[in-house]
Amino acid sequence: MSLDNPLSFFDVSGKVALITGASGAFGAVAARCLSGAGAKVVLAAGNADAMADVAATCKGDTHQINARPDSEDACAALVEEAVATFGRIDILIVASGMNKVAKIGDMEPATFEGVMDANVTQSWLMARAASARMQAQGDGGKIVLMSSARGLLGHPAGYTAYCASKAAVDGITKALGCELGPMGITVNAIAPTVFRSPLTAWMFEDTDQAQTVRNGFLTRVPKGRLGEPEDLAGPLLFLSSKASDFYTGHILYADGGYTAG
Repeated sequence: MSLDNPLSFFDVSGKVALITGASGAFGAVAARCLSGAGAKVVLAAGNADAMADVAATCKGDTHQINARPDSEDACAALVEEAVATFGRIDILIVASGMNKVAKIGDMEPATFEGVMDANVTQSWLMARAASARMQAQGDGGKIVLMSSARGLLGHPAGYTAYCASKAAVDGITKALGCELGPMGITVNAIAPTVFRSPLTAWMFEDTDQAQTVRNGFLTRVPKGRLGEPEDLAGPLLFLSSKASDFYTGHILYADGGYTAG
């Protein structure tokens, strides 16, 4: 690679990417972005029909696994099947996760634990399984976790589980960035604010309620708008490619300046 051809730093053609939560909004962005850039993508999700819809938008080699990363064995099996299909794993994108909103007095401990398991434990287990394979391959790798602006900032509307879980993801990212860096494996996280997805579509609608919520939120966003899926594609490609080889343990805020003010 050379500065005379800077786009070569972002080349992921022929790389093998495993994407968990591939049926969700961020997973779909990762699948379309990386497959469009020439990577071979392994999609994993519990919703087989939604995953098939995402796969239909991908280019090139694609493999689907109807499974969630909800146990140590499940995570190991996902990595094993990716390697059995395409021979190796170069990129891990953990796009799986969940949120349950309730005030602390109304949230059951089991609900809190469920959010922590989905967002924290499963991220850790997937990073554990994938990094072991990457170390065995001996030529590095890329791990990208899904954080949120809520890992840095609180929220008054019953987000204790979600905020705590994303702060923990940030901690995992930083710790693993230090631990795996000597092996050539970078570990970073993308932390968006609100962006368009099936769960947030109502905030983009032309209704009085949506406009009130949106306007209140936008007073904190210097860019003056909510996020679009395409806003996540650039950071994702950067963190999945050689362009980010000197970046690890980093939380990249895709938030229109929300956390800066």
